[in-house]
Amino acid sequence: MLRADGNLSFASYYGDHMVLQKSPDRAVLWGFGPENEQVTVFLSGPVTQKTLVTVTGGIWRVTLDPVDAGGPYNVTASSWGSKATLTDVLFGDVWLCGGQSNMFFKMSEIFNASEELALSANYPHVRPFMVALKRSEIELLDLIQVELPWFEPTATALREFSAVCWLFGRYMHDKLKYPIGLVESCWGGTPVEAWSSTRALQKCGLEKTEDVDIESNSVLWNSMIHPLLNMTIRGAIWYQGEANAVYHQDNYNCSFPAMIDDWRMAFHHGSGGQTALDFPFGFVQLSTNKKYSTDNGFPNIRWHQTADTGFVPNPRMKKTFMAVALDLPDETSPYGTIHPRDKQDVAYRLTLGARAVADDERDVTFLGPFPSQIASNQMYVHVTYDQKISVTPSHDIFEICCSEIWAPCRPDSLWLPAPIIQWGPNTIQLSAAQCLFSGEVAAVRYAWKDWPCDFKACPVYGDSGILPAPPFIISRYGDKASMWKSY
Repeated sequence: MLRADGNLSFASYYGDHMVLQKSPDRAVLWGFGPENEQVTVFLSGPVTQKTLVTVTGGIWRVTLDPVDAGGPYNVTASSWGSKATLTDVLFGDVWLCGGQSNMFFKMSEIFNASEELALSANYPHVRPFMVALKRSEIELLDLIQVELPWFEPTATALREFSAVCWLFGRYMHDKLKYPIGLVESCWGGTPVEAWSSTRALQKCGLEKTEDVDIESNSVLWNSMIHPLLNMTIRGAIWYQGEANAVYHQDNYNCSFPAMIDDWRMAFHHGSGGQTALDFPFGFVQLSTNKKYSTDNGFPNIRWHQTADTGFVPNPRMKKTFMAVALDLPDETSPYGTIHPRDKQDVAYRLTLGARAVADDERDVTFLGPFPSQIASNQMYVHVTYDQKISVTPSHDIFEICCSEIWAPCRPDSLWLPAPIIQWGPNTIQLSAAQCLFSGEVAAVRYAWKDWPCDFKACPVYGDSGILPAPPFIISRYGDKASMWKSY
């Protein structure tokens, strides 16, 4: 654990067993001390570094030279008559894990929890840390409280830690073979506004709320994200959006991308330019909530999570990656159907995205098939995908909107089933018969339901049958009109 004498200390989220960001980035260390005191920061281990700094405004801060992955190291900050030391420090990739209850969902609650927890002993270099659930009306310099200090994983200690976060880190370690640091900072039932700065919310016309609860604008940004900004991180993963299905739903296509942009800017600035200005940001597209529901809340949020594009990265959301999860429902979850227990597939799909987007692995596919062209006539709609597909029949997973006027269809327009007639290696033919007497096909959408299919049983997957096609809504008269042709 962190040892401190007198007034010299590290900030709250530095501790024994922690992971600092490896080269080529430079890790930032900081803490508190007596004003104008000279502080010597010494790194000892496979390599050594020594830096002298002065306490200014009660704070000392050092940016280390780049350190390759590995360890262990000791980090000592000392001044006249006072010393603080961190032991068993590793260098690797540091990932921030944020969001609401599905990110907060614990390792002890997932499918095969005992077996998964028992594997923790095989991953001594994947190190978790958990921020305590606290809120604040103002931006804070340091955390109010630490829930779980950095620790070497054990079955007992991991029980309370985020399942998606841990499994993501474990799978990344399987591939990268060097230390992974995981910082969990999430809170169930919270909207994106609580995790966003006032600056980000203003870009979407969202004004500050008066009450201070977990739904209030910026209260968790202030207390659970802003204090972490000085830390150098590799990237972030995010599982949130359920709360916004009923709160500022129509703003999410602005507020979520704006939050990502703002986090990137703030972490880059806070780390003195060490965290990349475009650090990779991955997220889970919402899973399911209520079977047979006709409410458009979840489908709309899934679309808004991509800035109304349907896939990422896209021009509005660069260097992002997405795990589609609408085919992972859990009808018997004891934690409510909004909390599916299969977090292994979610984390695995996020890992594919991180490998493709963060680590530039060119041969890794992380997203299922998405339409590259829509063609229609009076009888049929042809959907051409951007990759080979695996298809099972369905009479209602695709829907069409009929119109006699040149106007885009909306989610709340009248939509009619468009049965799958036949398919090829990368095409699907749908029936357009429903529009024969009510105009032409003006739009087509896929999986636009809260609960579109049973577990791993959606009608369209990639050729391997592993990655589900994400939902889409494409109108021949909307901003995706260029994708549509008549024949």
